[in-house]
Amino acid sequence: MPLLTRRTALLSGAATLVAPALARADTQDIPMADQPAIIAQAERHNISAFREIDWRDHFDRLDQVTLIADTRSKALHYWAPGGAEYRLYPTSVPKSPELTKTGYTEIVRKRENPSWTPTASMIAADPSLHAMPPGPDNPLGTRAMYLSWPAYIIHGTHDTRKIGRKSSSGCIGLFNAQVEELYPLCPVGTQVLIL
Repeated sequence: MPLLTRRTALLSGAATLVAPALARADTQDIPMADQPAIIAQAERHNISAFREIDWRDHFDRLDQVTLIADTRSKALHYWAPGGAEYRLYPTSVPKSPELTKTGYTEIVRKRENPSWTPTASMIAADPSLHAMPPGPDNPLGTRAMYLSWPAYIIHGTHDTRKIGRKSSSGCIGLFNAQVEELYPLCPVGTQVLIL
């Protein structure tokens, strides 16, 4: 049996580190989406899975504030008019596809320190739910921006464990500090896309 020398150990360690890179080199002409061995699992449970999104892929004009909520990567993208400023926020997203409404909408009203009333389907799923005034137990946090679809809201949350997870009943949730930053930047009429 050959003796394991320091040089042999270093060479075998280097080979172990280089092998995955060499295997990937053969696939560089294949789009990343077609390389399942390299892509992380589709289901991510943290907020580090942001994907790049460009408003031009979804909107013809950017002469007003634009928001794109990406439910797959659990992120909200913000562009100021003219694309002068871009911001990215981690979010909570709906628990299941049945609760997720996608498509184009807009902000139709806004509330600071909103009250909350559960929908009929929420009460059917959990009869203990009841309307709540503003405060630390309110699921809408400190700010709410209501979309043109009834009962769909971009809002804050006091429960920071929800951010980066599938945890809402259909809404897009942000940390309170971040929804407070975003709130004055998004007037009524802000164009929104939920992906």
